Formats: sequence, C-alpha cells, structure tokens
Amino acid sequence: MSTAGALTVAGLLLLLAEPGQPLRAGECEVCVSFLSRFYQSLKEKNVEFTSAAVEKELTKSCNEAKGKENRFCYYIGATSDAATKITNEVSKPMSNHIPPEKICERLKKKDSQICELKYDKQIDLSTVDLKKLRVKELKKILDDWGETCKGCAEKSDFIRKINELMPKYAPNAAHARTDL
Repeated sequence: MSTAGALTVAGLLLLLAEPGQPLRAGECEVCVSFLSRFYQSLKEKNVEFTSAAVEKELTKSCNEAKGKENRFCYYIGATSDAATKITNEVSKPMSNHIPPEKICERLKKKDSQICELKYDKQIDLSTVDLKKLRVKELKKILDDWGETCKGCAEKSDFIRKINELMPKYAPNAAHARTDL
C-alpha cells in the first residue's frame, strides 16, 4: 500500500471514529425527556437492566404515551403500527446505564426526525384570554383534558365548555380567573 493510500485510510478511520456532535440545549427535548422519565421509572420499579427487560418495559411505556411522545415511540418502533424497529438502539445502551442524552445523540444519527420533535407550548389558562385563541387551540385544550365538545359550532361554544370544565382539570387556573 502506498503512503498516500495509508494516509487516506487513516484519515477515514479518524472521521468514522470521531464521536457525534453533542446535543445542544433544547435539542431532542421529547427524546431526552421521555427517556429520562423512562429510566427513572425503571429504577423505581427495580427492573433488571437487561436489554430484553428494558425493551419490554419500553413497549409498555410507549403503549401509554400520547402526543409527541407517542410519535417518538413510533419513530423508534415501539408502537404496534411502526414500520421500522430500532428499539434495541434504546434498550441496549439503557441496560448499560448510558445517559438518555447520549442515547438520543445516537438515535439522531439513525433518524433525524427523532430530534425534530418538540413539545407544544403550554397555554397558561389562568391569564390567557380565551376569546383571542383560535378554535384549533381551544379544541386542543379540550383534547388534552380528554374531553370533546359535542354540538359545538361556534367559538363561544368551545369557550363555554372550557370554562365549565376548568374547575375539574385546571382548578388553580379556574380560581385565578375568578380572582380577576
């Protein structure tokens, strides 16, 4: 092998061995948040940290996940309707107690969509003017509460329903609104 060829091979090996870029603050927020809570739940349940046991618990947690976390589970293949399955990319490192941030870094290399997931911003019900929200946002508030508004045709119908249910789902916000 020539010297130039040896240098080229050595250069390629250095590039391949170089670790990936560390995550920036706020990047992969759904992945890091979900996996951090998942890891804590494994420790609290005293689950044996084997790849198979972690994967089984991951599937259970993903069956209960909603919203962006359910989308994350879909991307890693932990839902029944997922097309690909890379759950072992989570269960193996987690069984070796690798931090969730590092696991998410590796997942980002496999599927960049995983790190593009962001939580929806939460609406502060105690201060927001419901009349200024869009119907889509009003529907989302009800959906987050697991409620629907049957027969609602006007924006005012959704606002009325939210005000009715607020003491049940957001008592602090309901109390703050009555103080205004």
